[in-house]
Amino acid sequence: MMSQQSISWWQKYGTLAQMAQAAVALLGFVAILFQINEIRVNNRATAARQVFLGYTDLAFKNPKFSHPDYDAIKVGNRYEQIQYENFVSYFLYSCEEATTGFADRREWMASCDYDLKPHLPFLCEKHKAEPAYLTTYSTDTQEWVKASMKSASVTPPDCKLGKT
Repeated sequence: MMSQQSISWWQKYGTLAQMAQAAVALLGFVAILFQINEIRVNNRATAARQVFLGYTDLAFKNPKFSHPDYDAIKVGNRYEQIQYENFVSYFLYSCEEATTGFADRREWMASCDYDLKPHLPFLCEKHKAEPAYLTTYSTDTQEWVKASMKSASVTPPDCKLGKT
């Protein structure tokens, strides 16, 4: 009878070169996953910048909407009211994109907070008349708008900016 030879663990599972090759392949796969995630984050940030720049350009070209006299817009023609509603919608969308794309950078939210305040009376009246309007935005945006209305004392039925 032959004496039983002791088999090392690495002989049982493969040679050292095979194990090294598997380890390198695993590390390469993990690196690819990190790279894909980084590309996704960078693309999101680039898209957010472009959308917010589009809003900034729109605000520059339409100062009557970026700092509105909402009472005048309400009594104005229907075309101007629709333009203003679309302006506010684009603003909310750009803030959604910016805060999602730059979640770790508070200055984007501060910029949106600053620009939101003059639009609160419109959003209050719109929410009162059409509660489904805000549901077209993310839950975070809905909560942000509602919290901003509350902190600025903009509440139905009058929906006027309070003294804050």
